[in-house]
Amino acid sequence: MAQGTHFDLLVIGGGINGAGIARDAAGRGLSVLLCEEADLAGATSSASSKLIHGGLRYLEQRAFRFVRNALIEREILLAMAPHLVRPMRFVLPVDKALRPPWLITTGLFLYDWLARRTRLPRSRRLDLRRCAEGAPLSGRFTTGFAYSDCVVDDSRLVVANALDARERGAEIRTRTRCVFLERGRDSWRAGLVDLRDGSPLQVTARVVVNAAGPWVSQVEAMAGSAREAAPVRLVEGSHILVPRLYTGEHAYILQNDDRRIVFVIPYERQFSLVGTTELDFAGDPREAAATSEEIAYLCRAVSRCFVKKLDPSAIVHSYSGVRPLYDDAAQSASSISREFVLGLDAPAEEAPLLTVYGGKITTYRRLAEDAMERLVPLLDLPSKGAWTDRVPLPGGDLADADLDRFVGELRAEYSWLPDAMANRLARAYGTRTRKLLGKARSLADLGTDFGAGLTRAEIDYLLDEEWAETGEDVLWRRSKLGLHMTEEARACVAGYVRGRVVSQRGEDRCE
Repeated sequence: MAQGTHFDLLVIGGGINGAGIARDAAGRGLSVLLCEEADLAGATSSASSKLIHGGLRYLEQRAFRFVRNALIEREILLAMAPHLVRPMRFVLPVDKALRPPWLITTGLFLYDWLARRTRLPRSRRLDLRRCAEGAPLSGRFTTGFAYSDCVVDDSRLVVANALDARERGAEIRTRTRCVFLERGRDSWRAGLVDLRDGSPLQVTARVVVNAAGPWVSQVEAMAGSAREAAPVRLVEGSHILVPRLYTGEHAYILQNDDRRIVFVIPYERQFSLVGTTELDFAGDPREAAATSEEIAYLCRAVSRCFVKKLDPSAIVHSYSGVRPLYDDAAQSASSISREFVLGLDAPAEEAPLLTVYGGKITTYRRLAEDAMERLVPLLDLPSKGAWTDRVPLPGGDLADADLDRFVGELRAEYSWLPDAMANRLARAYGTRTRKLLGKARSLADLGTDFGAGLTRAEIDYLLDEEWAETGEDVLWRRSKLGLHMTEEARACVAGYVRGRVVSQRGEDRCE
C-alpha cells in the first residue's frame, strides 16, 4: 500500500466487530482498510464463552427484543458458518431455592417462542434421577430442563470475516497501530505505524470506524470527537479449562447461589470449559488474567452442583477477556446490557466518526449491518444493500450446511487422512480444507507433524493465508492445538514460525 492511499472506510480494530464491518463494507463495493495493532481476535474476541445464543438469562431483565434479535442471528450464523457454529444442548438443573420450576418453564417457553422458525430442538423437561444428564449432578437435583443453543470457534469466526473482507477488496493490516487521527472537511488523515519495523504510513479515509474494543475510549479521544464520549464500563470475564468432568456432548448451565449462572461446556474433546465471571476491570486489557478469587468462584460453582468436586489444582488453562460495555448505570457488572450502541459523530461538513460500544459475538453481523446502514447515506456513493445474511463465510459453503456430509466427502477424497484430523480440519476450515491439503497424496506430503496433528502444510497455510505470524497465533487463535501439545512441541512450532517469518525460506527447524 502506497503512502497517501485513500479509502472510503478506515476501520480501527481487528476483533469480531471490526472484521464484520470490514466484510460488510467491502461487499457493498466500498474501499476499506482495517488496521489492528496486534493479531486478529487478539483480545476480547478470542476470550469469549464460545457461545452463539439468545441469552436465556436476559429474559429475567425483560430484554425481549434483544433476545429475539440474538436468536435470529443464531439461525443466520448457523447457515453462514456451519463449520464454525454448531448446535449444542444445554442442561439446566432446577434449584428451587433460586428459581422455581414454573419460572424456568415459562422462560424456556418464551425462549422457544422467540426463536420461532428454529432448526434446533425445542426445550423439554428432564427427570435427572433417570436420565444420563443427571448422572454428574448432585443428588439434590431431581428436575431439570434441556434447551438448544450453539457454540462457536470465536477467533476463527473473526478470521473468516477478515478473509471474506480481503477477498472482496479490503486491505487487512495486522501489527499496525493507528497513532494519530486528524479530521478534515471531507476526510480523515490517519497516521499508522507498522509495529514489525516501526515504519510509518499515512492514509486518508472518508469515514473512521472505531471498533477498538476495550480501547474504544482512547481511540475516540485521539480522534478529538466533537460529541460527548459515551460512558464505557470495562467488565472482565474469566474462564478455566479442566479435564472433562463428564461424558456426553451436552453442556450445563448452573445456577450459582448468587443467582448468576455458570456454563460448563465440552471443549476440544478432552476438556470442560467453565465460565464466566463478571467483574469491573481497570488496567491494561491485554494483561487481564483470571485471579485466584475468580478461579475459586468458578470451582465452587461447579462443586456446588456436581458430584465430583472441582479443585483449582485441576486447571490446565485459563483465560480472561475484557468486554467494553455501554454503561447503562446498572448496579452490578452482570446486569449491564449486552446490546451494542453505535455513536455517530458527524458534524456538518466534516468527516464522520462511528464508534462501536458493547455488543456480543452473537450479534456482530447485525451490528455491522446497522453500522453500514448509518454510514452509507453519509458517503453519498452507490452501494449495494444489506447482503451478509445470505452469503456463507469462507469455508461455510457446505451442501445443505451439513458438516457431517462434508467430512464424509473429505475422507473419500483423502482416504489417507486420519479420521480425527479430517474432523478437526473440516471444523476449522470447512471447504477451504481442500486448499490447505492441496495436491497432497499422503500424510507425509503434509510435512513434519509438530504434534496433535499440526503439520508443516497447515502452519504454512496459516502464515500465507490467515495473517498468523507467531506460534501463539497458530496454537491459540487459529487453532487450539496448544492445549494438546507439550511445552517442547509448542516451542518447536514457535521456532518454525519465527524462522518462516524472518527468512521466508519455509525451513523446518525441527527436522
